[in-house]
Amino acid sequence: MPLINSPQDLRRVREETLQKRLLQNQASRIQIIVSMDTPAIAAGARETMQAILEFIEEEKLNHILVKKTGNLGFDSWKPIVQVVINSQSPVTYRKVSPTVARRIMEEHVVGGKVVQEHAIHF
Repeated sequence: MPLINSPQDLRRVREETLQKRLLQNQASRIQIIVSMDTPAIAAGARETMQAILEFIEEEKLNHILVKKTGNLGFDSWKPIVQVVINSQSPVTYRKVSPTVARRIMEEHVVGGKVVQEHAIHF
């Protein structure tokens, strides 16, 4: 946390924070949300998230925001990943191994085609 000694410091920190939030909101029109509750972690959610982050880094997809969340569904579906692209309805995927995560990133996030065999249909 930056040191704040004056009203000018406070204004500067406030402006920097607002600018970061604005950039993040603009850049994150694609969000990948990974369930990271205890059953998900036991099922391999950390490895799944790592595969997603590696894919984003390899492909230089800086406009994607990856977030962790708690429970997204049944324990038997874990790890669960949700993909939100712009204002489209979210697509939730079940049993997402690192291999499946890379496939979702390639086919859905980059290619625009939902990976039906892992998608949860409510």
